[in-house]
Amino acid sequence: MTLKTLLKRFNQEPPLGWAQLRHQKVRLLVALIAIASADIMIFTMQGFRMSMFGGATNLHKQLRGDLFLVSNRAEYLGDGQTFDRRHLYQAEAVEGIASADPLYFSFGNWINPWNQKISSVGVIAFDPVRPVIDLPEIEEQLEQIKLPNTVLFDSLSLPKLGSVAESFARGKTVTTEISGHRVSVGGIFTMGSTIFIDGHLVTSDWNYLRLFGADSIDNLSVGILTLQPGVDLAMVKSKVQAYLPQDVEVMTHQEFIQSEEDYWAEVPGGILFNFGVVMGFFTGVVIVYEVLHADVNDHLSEYATLKAMGYSDKNLLMVVFQEGIILGVLGFIPGFVGSAGIYALLGYLTRIPLPMRFGVVSQVFVITVLMCLISAAIAMRKLQSADPADVF
Repeated sequence: MTLKTLLKRFNQEPPLGWAQLRHQKVRLLVALIAIASADIMIFTMQGFRMSMFGGATNLHKQLRGDLFLVSNRAEYLGDGQTFDRRHLYQAEAVEGIASADPLYFSFGNWINPWNQKISSVGVIAFDPVRPVIDLPEIEEQLEQIKLPNTVLFDSLSLPKLGSVAESFARGKTVTTEISGHRVSVGGIFTMGSTIFIDGHLVTSDWNYLRLFGADSIDNLSVGILTLQPGVDLAMVKSKVQAYLPQDVEVMTHQEFIQSEEDYWAEVPGGILFNFGVVMGFFTGVVIVYEVLHADVNDHLSEYATLKAMGYSDKNLLMVVFQEGIILGVLGFIPGFVGSAGIYALLGYLTRIPLPMRFGVVSQVFVITVLMCLISAAIAMRKLQSADPADVF
């Protein structure tokens, strides 16, 4: 059966729930606007949550490796907790480990070359001979970061750092200071800032040493282990953990990402965004309930007539459920469109990639239909009071 045939049949013999809703067009329009507003609130809170988690784990997701070593005191990557480099060499000696590479991360004070204002940037460093970040833009510019006092600049850094990417694209030389050391921008890459970091730089381990002092090269933020082909990941992880001291924690790639997300989920911002989703849900439930309750109340005599004709409460409940589902689907469409626009605006303003992911779309759609069904179930209490005797 074609879509055109279905639409024609729907128009000729519309479901009773739809006939009830469209009878009061103004009420239907107000309900759809209200549901769309609730959806936009939920989408926005989810977007903020994604920007927090997605931005905070951008680097984690781009790292190569099978196992990751971090200090067991570290709550998140940028908290400054490190472990001794010698533990990386110890891990490399474990059977099943093919290679062990260091990753350095610290914050530096970036001076805007144009207005001389200072901003905090995340400085990422590794051995360019053994790159650990899986970004083609960085891989193509490894020779640049081998040069003394040279960094790569993230094009999605916040504008407050200056128009570095634009100037570099025009062939201009960009030089500035990081924590009192003169550096030049040798290239541009794209990764994205976070809610808490204004921008990122990538450089070599030796340039990192020049920026942060002689001790910095011996204190690792992350140790990255690559396994030999065919070995059992869980078994090697257990061996490495048993071989290393307790102040070093061993994680798989997914555990490394999850630990960062878990930390940010528990900070006030993460709790606030989750609370916003809950508030949007309950707001939608209340709004849809008011609409359905009013509709049932207006047609109570008709429902009583249907009862007198032999319709059960279950049959009538299905009519109200029809109304709830129709409201949810129709209200979701403008909510989705409006939220997509807000995501695009937020991505532009924050420089944090904020795509409209299918998982979020499907989640909000389910939430929308669920809140409408809950509202329908609550409104059903009024329907149960419809007495056929009142009609006669």
